[in-house]
Amino acid sequence: MTALTLSTAGAATLRADALVVGVAKGVKGPVLAPGSEAVDKAFDGKLAAVLATLGATGAEGELTKLPAASGLKAPVVVAVGLGPVPDKEDAYDAEALRRAAGTAARALSGSKKAGFALPAGSVEDAAAVAEGALLGSYAFTAYQGGENKLAPKDAKSKDSGPKQPLAEVALLGGKPRDKAYKAAVERALALVEEINRARDLINTPPNDLYPESFAAVAATAGKEHGVKVQVLDEKALVKGGYGGILGVGQGSTHGPRLVKLAYTHPKAEKTLALVGKGITYDSGGISLKPAGHNETMKCDMSGAAAVFAAVVTAARLGLKVNVTGWLALAENMPSGNATRPGDVLRMYSGKTVEVLNTDAEGRLVLADALTRASEEKPDAIVDVATLTGAMVMALGSRTFGIMANDDAFRTSVHEIAEEVGEASWPMPLPADLRKGMDSPTADMANMGERMGGGLVAGLFLKEFVGEGIAWAHLDIAGPAYHEGAPYGYTPKGGTGSAVRTLVRLAERTADGDLG
Repeated sequence: MTALTLSTAGAATLRADALVVGVAKGVKGPVLAPGSEAVDKAFDGKLAAVLATLGATGAEGELTKLPAASGLKAPVVVAVGLGPVPDKEDAYDAEALRRAAGTAARALSGSKKAGFALPAGSVEDAAAVAEGALLGSYAFTAYQGGENKLAPKDAKSKDSGPKQPLAEVALLGGKPRDKAYKAAVERALALVEEINRARDLINTPPNDLYPESFAAVAATAGKEHGVKVQVLDEKALVKGGYGGILGVGQGSTHGPRLVKLAYTHPKAEKTLALVGKGITYDSGGISLKPAGHNETMKCDMSGAAAVFAAVVTAARLGLKVNVTGWLALAENMPSGNATRPGDVLRMYSGKTVEVLNTDAEGRLVLADALTRASEEKPDAIVDVATLTGAMVMALGSRTFGIMANDDAFRTSVHEIAEEVGEASWPMPLPADLRKGMDSPTADMANMGERMGGGLVAGLFLKEFVGEGIAWAHLDIAGPAYHEGAPYGYTPKGGTGSAVRTLVRLAERTADGDLG
């Protein structure tokens, strides 16, 4: 994990491999952002002109490297675009700062230390820069750079392994001795460490990450951070009647698990339950996915990873709220023992579900976990899942959908997501789509109308939420796993989508503002 410090040094005197400054897009060319004053002074006030000569415009995501002026201790200056100049000089959007810091951090991989002289005049700005720099520094290298046993023992390998992330971020322009700044940096560090742990889990190959090993990771983290962990194995699931989780996992040699994570605070007045879909690999089961759709299905446990990260973050921050996480873990595989289309499962709630498509499995494991979470009567439940391709078709690959049984709660979750920089959109739960899940054999089917499939899935889950409990469903199928080139602070692979939303929701709940 990249180190983060609030530096007491100025930009001109900081000894580092590089200095990062912000550049906005002005009407007549690039405009230097606050924080760059000392660097500009070293360039005799001509830094913006030099950048313009090099082709910089200040557009978001743009990055320009140039040799530092003689008055600076760092040898390189990195100018990163912030997008259009804001109406007020000091009113840069927090998400623009996150993305700019992330872009710079990615470009500086392999470096030991970089000073970030981006706008940090407020606690919020400093926190955004810290988050972006730490998120952008992420790299998943666990399976790269191993010893080549075929190489001569006395020969030095030309390939020294993958380039390591930026080792240290020195945040400039803040107030190192100010308690609010210190708290903001500590929060950013804890939050991003857990987001990156979630990313690691998502990126881990399914031969190493399966329900039992995921549960073991959760148990270890629980001991470290004071979170109580309870793991229900196959025997316990059978005894408890968790037909949904068992039905999905019965085709695999790796048995399913239901993991409960419980963080409690002695002064908490509210309880928030988080439920995560944890399909550690999704082949589709007997309803096998077509070629080209299997390769990234290790990411189908992204919802459980997000819930796990959020609970641990709440514990690390000591939030005055009780947060319970439920990880519904299974591997969906085809075998002679797998659930067949046409089978009927008796869910933990007692309802029976006819399985028309075994690739609509996420809703089955979530249904059992939602019912179990409801038994504890929390003030609100939020489930997170890479649930439907239909949601990706509707909102694209960077935005998750939000459904809920309460309009005010849905609005609150949407506002929180936008506040923390996670693109989302409120979606309806049309009552007329429920009829499509009627079954002549069971209480309901796990499939309904094809059109509006993401909403159908939400309606299915709604059936398993306890009466009188505010509930929201986040379908993160689009943004959970990024297959394209990295951008901003978003890496290729697992992203940790929804963790920031869940943590801010927990903070709001702790403050008595559940929504």
